[in-house]
Amino acid sequence: MSSNKPILLVEDDIVDQMTVKRALKEIHVTNRLIIANNGEEALFYLQNDTYEKPTLVLLDINMPKMNGIEFLKVVKEDDILKKIPVIVLSSSKEDSDRIDSFDLGVAGYMVKPVDYKKFVDVIRTIHIYWKLSEMPE
Repeated sequence: MSSNKPILLVEDDIVDQMTVKRALKEIHVTNRLIIANNGEEALFYLQNDTYEKPTLVLLDINMPKMNGIEFLKVVKEDDILKKIPVIVLSSSKEDSDRIDSFDLGVAGYMVKPVDYKKFVDVIRTIHIYWKLSEMPE
């Protein structure tokens, strides 16, 4: 993406995890992909100072333990973590999820397409945007 920092994928579905990995590889994104299976695991990673902060968080909404909205509420209250861009990558088309996500400061909301080629196009669009975006270090 815009740096060599890792990308944090917060996603509980193993097939979707593999699809994101495959799409990133296909478009030649070389950032390391860190996977958290839910919001709690993602917070553990982000709040641990021994781990490098990601350049971007790709976040699912519907997950066990701590869903994406609950995760965002915690992250956006933290002065350091709130600066990390978050893009929701979810199958949810619910207006309430979109509204809640943007109210909590996400950088974007993408609905996961079922078709793999369209999914790659979504990942490519995210990649191009973050590659061109001028992010503070």
